[in-house]
Amino acid sequence: MSALAADDVGLLRALERFGIRLLWHPSLSEESGAEALAILTAAAEGRVTVDALCVEGSILTGPNGTGRFQLLSGTGTPVSRWVERIARHAQNMVAVGSCAAFGGIPMAGVNPTDAVGLQHDNGLLPAEFRSRSGLPVINIAGCAPHPGWLVETLADLALGGFDAARLDSLGRPRAFADHLAHHGCSRNEFYEFKASAATASDRGCLMENLGCKATQAPGDCNIRRWNGYGSCTDGGFTCINCTSPGFQNPGAPFQETAKVAGIPVGLPLDMPKAWFVALAALSKSATPQRVRTNAHSDHVVVPPARKKSP
Repeated sequence: MSALAADDVGLLRALERFGIRLLWHPSLSEESGAEALAILTAAAEGRVTVDALCVEGSILTGPNGTGRFQLLSGTGTPVSRWVERIARHAQNMVAVGSCAAFGGIPMAGVNPTDAVGLQHDNGLLPAEFRSRSGLPVINIAGCAPHPGWLVETLADLALGGFDAARLDSLGRPRAFADHLAHHGCSRNEFYEFKASAATASDRGCLMENLGCKATQAPGDCNIRRWNGYGSCTDGGFTCINCTSPGFQNPGAPFQETAKVAGIPVGLPLDMPKAWFVALAALSKSATPQRVRTNAHSDHVVVPPARKKSP
């Protein structure tokens, strides 16, 4: 659903701009039944070129490694086996979303279906797996990932020149993973002064009390926005760091900040705890009354002061 809103023309036409043809997708393609099976069989046998095998959702390997919790309809064969067979011939392997990349939501808790991602941390494919291009699985993480991340990655692959240097240590394209969701957040003034929201409707920073992890979350969500405008934090919902492994088990309710001795457990990346405590204390002592008041309201109560004309 996220990808369908890509660019200003939708996913399929956005891909066509780069000469990319969708071979088959269970929801977007006309082919079904025997026709779809023929396409998949040809791909699994290497009789049709697959430049990029994009997998959505985690792979269910249970029970007991059989994969029979997730059979491809009409074949009696586990989805895991189909992915493994096509992966042998695919030029590139792309995990679309954090479930496909890292296991995601189906791995939460006790993981009753033995869900895994494609390659990360004992995933379906071995750690040494490399596609025909020489790359590991490309992890377009996110729950859901920004449509631009998908289109731009596939376009980059189609245009050539995409190499391992464009991936971070977890296989995420650096085009978005070299940023943080915190960058460009509309609540950054409140963050700077540690003027924190107390309830979900407040305009203040969501980090101190409401569980926001934007200062730790890879992604340019607040730079390029979604659907032309908007993001999780713009909508009043905290960033849950959905582009990272293990986000589904936060250790505390998603909209509560876990603390030890009053200090948030999840601090901004690269910031020593002592520095954060000192900075927070200094920032709060210097918070303008305008910022303090607006932080605990759902709208601007006190506008910025305007200089009087001379």
